[in-house]
Amino acid sequence: MLSMPLSGGPGPAEESLWSSRPACREMESKVSEGGLNVTLTIRLLMHGKEVGSIIGKKGETVKKMREESGARINISEGNCPERIVTITGPTDAIFKAFAMIAYKFEEDITNSMSNSTATSKPPVTLRLVVPASQCGSLIGKGGSKIKEIRESTGAQVQVAGDMLPNSTERAVTISGTPDAIIQCVKQICVVMLEVQSVTKGSPPKGATIPYRPKPASTPVIFAGGQAYTIQGQYAIPHPDQLTKLHQLAMQQTPFTPLGQTTPAFPGLDASPPASTHELTIPNDLIGCIIGRQGTKINEIRQMSGAQIKIANATEGSSERQITITGTPANISLAQYLINARLHWGRARRWIWSGGRKA
Repeated sequence: MLSMPLSGGPGPAEESLWSSRPACREMESKVSEGGLNVTLTIRLLMHGKEVGSIIGKKGETVKKMREESGARINISEGNCPERIVTITGPTDAIFKAFAMIAYKFEEDITNSMSNSTATSKPPVTLRLVVPASQCGSLIGKGGSKIKEIRESTGAQVQVAGDMLPNSTERAVTISGTPDAIIQCVKQICVVMLEVQSVTKGSPPKGATIPYRPKPASTPVIFAGGQAYTIQGQYAIPHPDQLTKLHQLAMQQTPFTPLGQTTPAFPGLDASPPASTHELTIPNDLIGCIIGRQGTKINEIRQMSGAQIKIANATEGSSERQITITGTPANISLAQYLINARLHWGRARRWIWSGGRKA
C-alpha cells in the first residue's frame, strides 16, 4: 500500500487520493523495480484554475497530497496568471504526488464534461519547467530520446523551442492518461539524473536562471469620483491621494474630452491655464512607462487628462525626456502614475536580478 493516511486513518467515506486508484499498486511495483530512489526537485507551471484545483477548499486537497505522497509541495505566491508548483522529495514520493495531481485533473475534466455535449475526453496536461541545459539530453540526438519516451509511455511530450521569459528554463508539456504521465515523468527524472551524474565535477555551463511568472498588472479604474484597483473579483478603493488627484484633474482639465463640445462661453472658462513639466527617465525603464504597444502611457494620459510626450532616444544618452502638459492637477496625477510604474519596474528588475543591486 502506497498511501500515507492522515492521522487517525481515513473514515469510511474518505478515500486516499493515492491508494484508491487501482493502477497505483502496479505503479508502486514499477517504481520499486527501477531502484530509483534519490531526492529530486521538479517544478510545474500551472494556471490559476489548476492551482485552485490542487489546493482545494481551505487547502484540504494539497494537504492530503503532501501527507499521502510524502513529498513537499510548495506553491508560489503572488497575483500572477501562472504559478510555480515545486515538488521535492525521494523519487517515489514525487511519482505519487504527480499521480495525485494527474488524477485530480482527470476528475476535473470528467466533471466539466457532465454538462457538455463533447464526446471525446481531452487528455490530462501538465507542464514541467526544465533547465534548458538538460533539454538537449531529453530530446536526444535527432529526437531519438523523446521519441522513445513517447512510444514507451503513450504520452505526448513537447519541449518548447524558446526559453521562458527572463529565464534559462523551458516548458516541457506532457499530455495523456494519468498512468502515461507518471511513466513519462519517471523517464524524464531518469534523464535528469543521468545528466547530473555525467556533469558531476565538471565546470557548470552557467547558473540556471529560474522562471518566475510575471505578476498580473493591477488595473486602476475611476468610478463615481473614486479610484479603485481590481483584485480578483473585487474592486478595492485606491489611496485617497490618487482619488483626490483624479477629481482635481477631471475638474480642471483644459483639454476638451472626447465626445464633448467646447464651452458655450469661452471667455467664462475658469479652468486654470495649462503649464508644462519635464522629467527624465532612464532608458532601461522607459518600457514600463510606455507598456506593450503604448497601452500604459495611453492609460496614464486618459486617467490624468494630461498631454504626455516621450522624446526619442538620443545617441549616447542613458535617459529619455518626458514632457507633461496640463493643469497643475493633471500634471500631479500624471507624475503620480508615472512614478508608480517606475517603482513597479525597479521592483521587477530587482526580483529578476536575484535581489542584487541593479
